[in-house]
Amino acid sequence: KMSVPDYMQCAEDHQTLLVVVQPIGIVPEESFFRIYKRISAVSQVNVRDSQRVLYIRYRHHYPPENNEWGDFQTHRKVVGLITITECSSAKEWPQTFEKFHLQKEMYGSTLYDSRLFVFGLQGEIAEQSRTDVAFYPSYDECETVEKRIEDFIESLFIVLESKRLDRATDKSGDKIPLLCVPFEKKDFVGLDTDSRHYKKRCQGRMRKHVGDLCLQAGMLQDSLVHYHMAVELLRSVNDFLWLGAALEGLCSASVIYHYPGGTGGKVGSRRAQGGSLSSEAGNRHRPGAQEVLIDPGALTSNGINADTSAEIGRAKNCLSPEDIIEKYKEAISYYGKYKNAGVIELEACVKAVRVLAMQKRSMEASEFLQNAVYINLRQLSEEEKIQRYSILSELYERIGFHRKSAFFKRIAAMQCAAPSIPEPGWRACYKLLLETLPGYSLSLDPQDFSKGTHRGWAAVQMRLLHELVYASRRMGNPALCVRHLSFLLQTMLDFLSDQEKKDVTQSLESYTAKCPGTMEVITLPDGLKLPPVPFTKLPIVKSVKLLNLPTSLRPHKMKSLLGQNVSTKSPFIYSPIIAHSRGEERNKKIDFQWVQGDVCEVQLMVYNPMPFELRVENMGLLTTGVEFESLPAALSLPAESGLYPVTLVGVPQTTGQISVNGYHTSVFGVFSDCLLDSLPGVKTNGCTVEVIPALPRLQISTSLPRSAHTLQPSSGDEISTNVSVQLYNGEGQQLIIKLENIGTEPLEKLEVTAKTVNTKEKLYGDFLSWNLEDTLCQFPLKPGKIATFIVNIKVKLDFSCQENLLQDLSDDGISVSGLPLSSPFRQVVKPRVETKPLNPQESSKVGDFSHVKVRE
Repeated sequence: KMSVPDYMQCAEDHQTLLVVVQPIGIVPEESFFRIYKRISAVSQVNVRDSQRVLYIRYRHHYPPENNEWGDFQTHRKVVGLITITECSSAKEWPQTFEKFHLQKEMYGSTLYDSRLFVFGLQGEIAEQSRTDVAFYPSYDECETVEKRIEDFIESLFIVLESKRLDRATDKSGDKIPLLCVPFEKKDFVGLDTDSRHYKKRCQGRMRKHVGDLCLQAGMLQDSLVHYHMAVELLRSVNDFLWLGAALEGLCSASVIYHYPGGTGGKVGSRRAQGGSLSSEAGNRHRPGAQEVLIDPGALTSNGINADTSAEIGRAKNCLSPEDIIEKYKEAISYYGKYKNAGVIELEACVKAVRVLAMQKRSMEASEFLQNAVYINLRQLSEEEKIQRYSILSELYERIGFHRKSAFFKRIAAMQCAAPSIPEPGWRACYKLLLETLPGYSLSLDPQDFSKGTHRGWAAVQMRLLHELVYASRRMGNPALCVRHLSFLLQTMLDFLSDQEKKDVTQSLESYTAKCPGTMEVITLPDGLKLPPVPFTKLPIVKSVKLLNLPTSLRPHKMKSLLGQNVSTKSPFIYSPIIAHSRGEERNKKIDFQWVQGDVCEVQLMVYNPMPFELRVENMGLLTTGVEFESLPAALSLPAESGLYPVTLVGVPQTTGQISVNGYHTSVFGVFSDCLLDSLPGVKTNGCTVEVIPALPRLQISTSLPRSAHTLQPSSGDEISTNVSVQLYNGEGQQLIIKLENIGTEPLEKLEVTAKTVNTKEKLYGDFLSWNLEDTLCQFPLKPGKIATFIVNIKVKLDFSCQENLLQDLSDDGISVSGLPLSSPFRQVVKPRVETKPLNPQESSKVGDFSHVKVRE
């Protein structure tokens, strides 16, 4: 029973000669495969004085029991043996040569020829000229290896050709031997060898065997004729196993004709057959052509006709692409009748799949593969199972069944870490699991999941990610565990149950305690790069808003308070084009300014999607354009909270344009840089603002008590303080104002103006007066210094202006307002608009009208 299937088999392998290359004694693995690569490169050799081409198939390991099936299909027969050995002294040579002979005996019954390549031996022995032994000083000095191999292949061809001619030659009177597979030999003991049935069986099997030899010898036309004859003979005696082999041989020869580039998907196309059908015959061939029935009269008494020239070139002997598959199905059905032919059946399925893949007939190919899955073989080793599932995966991939391919590759990955293996191969398991990702529509780049539409089955994807985490842990790579768990939590958050969210986050915290998650790219040994996974959903940000500075810190353009206002309005230009680009919206400039050295604020509206309290540590701003000191904050968001305002602050250290690009967080031990461009649906009023140089800051205090009432509403651009004093007509008082520089810049300029506000124009009085000389002497006012400014208040009113004055005073009162004082570098005061006091009815109505109330 053939025990080891060759999953790499393809139809064109039927025309190859099998050569085994093996080491003898102790040969370094690297050196062996270095020479093996050079040897196996000589895979096609043109036969001298002929258009025929020989194809060689090399193997460095081949089970001897498979060699016993060489009569059934000659491409399974080891016809050449090349051994590689090291020999450093003449004393070792006899023992080395003896090992070579022992190695030949293993395949002795089928070998056509053999060679021994000896490395390291020099001297008298190495100088001998031998056909079967080649001596080389070292692995670097062996230029003639390829030439030796070509000569070796020519010797194989000579033996092959002699065997072909010997088997095909008419030997009247000689009995044709019955070719058998190993398990048949006991079944034919005692059979009548003179019966017509037995002779036809012998003829059919031998005709099939000659077809194999013709195919190997580069005689495609002859092989087609012999296979057709074999099919007719074997079908007539119901010799199903060999009938299947004859049909498969017919399929192989037809595949070689139709697909000269090969069906194995190997690198580099095969050269077109020198012995392929002539162009004339090719033109006569038409799709759907049926087999040609060979005239039985053309056969001699022993069933072998030496002269097949009449049939050569008949294109109809070649199956059409459709018929190839039908014959494969028939052959496989015959193989299925024999439990000992499981390997033959399996390999035939694989060959048919490769042909169907070339024909782009995926559904039919999947039927062959499904059949291959359920073929019973002996108890396979774990390594053989891995190979089987990997090849099935590769074949499903070739026919476009990506998810099925991923399924079998995942089984192969799990097989690498089977409990029965003493040393589980977790690295191989992890590598195979990575290869399944495309089949499950899964990418390890979180950007692919930010588009909004989820592709693939989330449940299977989560299972696969869990397996990647487990394999990473068993490999001893905690950084990989953290990266895959982070990816799972970020991309599959919407599909996780509440309990799964808790379990994943607990696992993540346990891993990050040993190896915190970072924003660095992880490069795997095979070169695959795992991008970082920012937690943009923990928490979810819905809006970003840059806040203006507090009123007392806002900068204003400096202009003379005493001069006339100049209109700075720009012309209005209408445009029907409205930019909806989110990028443009984020980069648009904001109409307010930030100041170097002052604390600036950005407000985020966030919510927590987790079913438990979310602790966000070290949350701060990410900016570009200006050196910026971010002051990190720590949050604790309630479970599944609604929109929650979070204010992040920082201090710009230099001037220029600053853009807020995102924010950074630390959640469950994973550090994340979350960019606004990667956040879907985030609203913003613009994220670029101008930072101007640091400005002076002035604090003003007065000697008068504060007023309980506001004289006039603030316009929003002013800072106002209301103080009050009550004076009689003719009475005066001093208002002492302290100016303290509480900033870091010196105060260089001070302007003071005043305006008396009243609705009765004839009641103006010169209430306020001051002298700035003493105050200006203290300028420039350095940081931390205080200057004093004195304002004299004196009431002087003319009560003879009209009769109803007292009533007017009683109704309205008279209010005198001193404007606020500040540094023009920080605050520009606009003249107040003349209006009535806010609450005239609240003015004091006193019996003695010889005084007025003055508010500062």
